[in-house]
Amino acid sequence: MKILVLNSGSSSLKYQLIDMTNEEVIAKGNFERIGQDNSFLTHKVDDEKYVIEHAVKNHEEAIKVVLSALTEADYAVIKDLSEIDAIGHRIVHGGEHFTKSVIVDDNVIEEIKKAAALAPLHNGAAVKGIEACRHLMPEKPMVTVFDTAFHQTMPEHAYIYAIPYEYYEKYGVRRYGAHGTSHRFVAERAAELMGGQREDLKIVTCHLGQGASISAVKGGKCLDTSMGLTPLAGIPMGTRSGDIDPAIVKFIMDNEHVSIEEIDNILNKKSGVFGVSGVSPDSRDIEAKAAEGDRRAVLALAIQNYAIAQHIAKYAVPMQGIDAIVFTAGIGENEKNTRKAVCDHLAYMGIKIDEELNKSRGKEVELSTKESSIRVFVIPTNEELVIARDTMNLVSRG
Repeated sequence: MKILVLNSGSSSLKYQLIDMTNEEVIAKGNFERIGQDNSFLTHKVDDEKYVIEHAVKNHEEAIKVVLSALTEADYAVIKDLSEIDAIGHRIVHGGEHFTKSVIVDDNVIEEIKKAAALAPLHNGAAVKGIEACRHLMPEKPMVTVFDTAFHQTMPEHAYIYAIPYEYYEKYGVRRYGAHGTSHRFVAERAAELMGGQREDLKIVTCHLGQGASISAVKGGKCLDTSMGLTPLAGIPMGTRSGDIDPAIVKFIMDNEHVSIEEIDNILNKKSGVFGVSGVSPDSRDIEAKAAEGDRRAVLALAIQNYAIAQHIAKYAVPMQGIDAIVFTAGIGENEKNTRKAVCDHLAYMGIKIDEELNKSRGKEVELSTKESSIRVFVIPTNEELVIARDTMNLVSRG
């Protein structure tokens, strides 16, 4: 079975075509700047990369170009669309309605639209992608996989905010979390590597990229997670503030005479390690400046690493202990200094890592030594594979 996995952004379309016989990626790519005159597709087959400049007005036109790249060009990987058995869509927000992946129908689309208020840029684009596929490939079964679904196992006391309860009843104001597909994948992979029964394991998963979140996963189920109603909450990220005293919002607005829209932009796009360092949202740039002794760069990284360690430690409460810690995503998989700093903060818990193994980048590896009380892993995430697996399983069941 061949599954086409689509991740529709507001002006982008990422995709992978996966052969589920051996879970091999046949082709993948990214259509950028959809709706602009300079839109283009970067299409990859094996180690070859092809850039296709093609102005498209919307997601449907972009998908047409992608399908053409897969079937008609010199670098085509399938003979025709009949070889695509199903389509899996990544959906950022499923609200409370979706606790697992589902086959697409009219009701599913309507519920995704209802949750769009909680992720307006992402859900709206996803619906466009679904509707485009329905029009272009009406006979193909489709499945939606929700980033928030994995976190729907949190107990009520972990997701309800201590504000008037009516806001939850009226508007669904609660903790939803994000990156659930990634947390799910690496937690399951860690359980495999540990060779134990999944229901007995207590794992903290750290998805650390420009957007970052941390989850407590016990017995394969999420008990708590760092992101909240929106992806702004939790630890400081590339440009996002993470958790702050909410009174700061009014204080800055009063003193800087900025609007609520401007303060929202500040907290989402001008804060985090970028806001503190003044260097860049990219951790690599900040690491380079820190290595030169730049005080604010050093401080920005110290703030982030401290917050990561804090969240890991506090998740011992809901799980009543920690068996393993997993680092994943761009920073988690590649930044040795981040991993070392976090583990150094947690040394009091008996964590010990191998300095040589910690130099690894982008590879699956266990960092912890035999003497470590908690096992520490680096596991590259694979959200697309989770989507493809769910799609195949649901479609196969009919």
